[in-house]
Amino acid sequence: MSTTTRTPIDGTVAPGFEAVAEAFRANFDDLGEVGASVAVYQDGQLMVDLWGGVADPATGRTWERDTATIVYSVTKGATATVLHRLVQEGQIDLDAPVAQYWPDFAAAGKEKVTVRQLFSHQAGLPALTQELSRAELFDIDRVASLLAQQEPRWTPGTAHGYHALTFGWLAHGFFTAATGESTGALFRRLVAEPLSLDFWIGVPSSATVDYAPLVNGEPTPFDLDLIPDPDMRAQVEALLTAMSDPGSLFSRVLSTNGALPTPDADTWNVPEVRAGEQPAAAAVTNARSLARMYAATVAEVEGVRLLSPEVVERATEVQAEGMDEVLLSASKFGVGYQLATETAPLLSPASFGHAGAGGALGFADVDHRIGFGYVQNQLSASFGPEMRTANLIAALRESLA
Repeated sequence: MSTTTRTPIDGTVAPGFEAVAEAFRANFDDLGEVGASVAVYQDGQLMVDLWGGVADPATGRTWERDTATIVYSVTKGATATVLHRLVQEGQIDLDAPVAQYWPDFAAAGKEKVTVRQLFSHQAGLPALTQELSRAELFDIDRVASLLAQQEPRWTPGTAHGYHALTFGWLAHGFFTAATGESTGALFRRLVAEPLSLDFWIGVPSSATVDYAPLVNGEPTPFDLDLIPDPDMRAQVEALLTAMSDPGSLFSRVLSTNGALPTPDADTWNVPEVRAGEQPAAAAVTNARSLARMYAATVAEVEGVRLLSPEVVERATEVQAEGMDEVLLSASKFGVGYQLATETAPLLSPASFGHAGAGGALGFADVDHRIGFGYVQNQLSASFGPEMRTANLIAALRESLA
């Protein structure tokens, strides 16, 4: 008689949230999860705190309570939270020109670009026009300076396109010019330290991090015939073509002209990435800290509330919606945060947050006063919905119902 060894899962689940635990277990049993954590806060209380699997397949090291890894564009939600903390403190005006804080940015016809446009992918700077090596891209000050001088691809404010990595260099240039502090320093002071988070935009040498190396997933074929709507099928076909063309805007944006392919485990597991303060894609955290940050945007967490309801309302007003010049599909953004859409519904229309390439996700929900975090080391390589998070969100919705 044979026995099957199940993936070890540890943590706690409050009564009523058992469905989330079941979905987390199913991600390992049915979807090949390697190592991951998931957490849910409601009304400032930790309701789900689970972790399991393998942190490092090369050594067999298990995923522990505080294991953390790179979360790619989930980082943008943390950067947006820094922005809105500064807005709340009266240091930043979203409707002011970026050049008011960062004079160099006025070059090449960008003098009227507003802060809200910069942080909602409307500035027309989704890709660097100058090709740099990977080592040069780690010089965040230089890249920010180059983008400040660059001519926009479209008239700012007339279209939007996902600034997958340039978002981070632009945020760095803006914050350092406006405050004299880097994004990582601001995040640590305004967000991470008040909430005691294991969450870094730039891991300092003094920090002890149980890091889980990213693992490339196996790509699975996608059948276009599964899409019944002809218009949607044509849109998906165009995106698949762009993904396979290294010269397309999509490919150049997601790889920074080939020098920094995203997502890619070998490229992003290097210490220089974790130490660098790339505010678009290089944050390191775990699900508990991610959910805790978002929970504190919609409720008090142990006496700490990051954003007032009024600031949240302004932060989540739709700034850009519809066809994305880079993604070649519909996207929807507030000021820095992704908003729920039909194809990425999150928990409800009152949700805001950010997903990361490869699978990670963090969001808050105003109506349900929820903070959610999911962090994993295996990078999804499949085209289509991320089923691991879809299953967890469906289970959360069931629990709340």
